[in-house]
Amino acid sequence: MASASYRQFCPVAMAAEVLCCRWTLLVVRELMMGASHFNDLRRGVPRMSSALLAKRLRELEAAGIVERTRAAGAAEGHVYRLTQAGRELRPIVEAVGAWGQRWVKTEATLRHLDANLLMWDIRRHVHPEPAPAARTTIEFIFCDRPLSERNYWLIVEPACDVDLCTVDPGFEVDLYVSTDLRTLTALWLGHVGWAQASDSGAIRFTGTPERQSALRRWLGTSTFAAVPRAVG
Repeated sequence: MASASYRQFCPVAMAAEVLCCRWTLLVVRELMMGASHFNDLRRGVPRMSSALLAKRLRELEAAGIVERTRAAGAAEGHVYRLTQAGRELRPIVEAVGAWGQRWVKTEATLRHLDANLLMWDIRRHVHPEPAPAARTTIEFIFCDRPLSERNYWLIVEPACDVDLCTVDPGFEVDLYVSTDLRTLTALWLGHVGWAQASDSGAIRFTGTPERQSALRRWLGTSTFAAVPRAVG
């Protein structure tokens, strides 16, 4: 998979030839997070072209890390899943993420902000417990973003199904969350706390206190937010 072999028998070098191509670990990360269809994978790597994603998937399949099967319906395309070899990469990917959270400086982390990626990551980590009695619609408003990236709707159904819309779904909004992209990203990564962001006015809520409390319970933070940071 690497453009040129290291020509070393060392297992580290051999593994690097498979895993260290650009985007490869991120594709594995998305598969670990449960994405199994091409379009879902694309949402987790929005800056990766479709052609390159298809190429990396073929390479991972050839390396025995990914298996591809035909979906039940002809229109559904293919389903991608990690093989045993791929699943055994989980502690490696988690260790890389923990290292990045611990040692990469905050400014470097927050240099590459992406509203679509952030909201997709938030959506797949939402745990609506207890489940709402009725559909709950939360609108996130990024005041600093262009119109195409300003509004996102998180919809939580009583059956605990969670959906993310980038176009107004037409439902009554139960809670508005107004902030800037940097603040919500910092909250998600655990760099700042909800109380700190709220008290400073960096994030504002419009809705009942009950809805605000539910949002904080459901949202949580990134998988790596609890990793103690060694740098500022």
